[in-house]
Amino acid sequence: MGYKRKEYENMENLFTNGKKKFVKYEEGAAMYFMGIHAFTELAKEAKAIYRIRRIVLVNTEIIDQYIENFRDI
Repeated sequence: MGYKRKEYENMENLFTNGKKKFVKYEEGAAMYFMGIHAFTELAKEAKAIYRIRRIVLVNTEIIDQYIENFRDI
């Protein structure tokens, strides 16, 4: 069964100073324009996951550094 992606209308209002440091899976998937499953796998590979009680947060700074490693020159 597929999940419907949650669309955020005003993305600019979600961020302070241009970008959030910690996001939930849904917010991160919307930020990086990918599906939730792909974003969770990317966060696990980058080791950017923080589990706090029942909430999972992803550090976007670590994700950005991880993505930069795949840049073609």
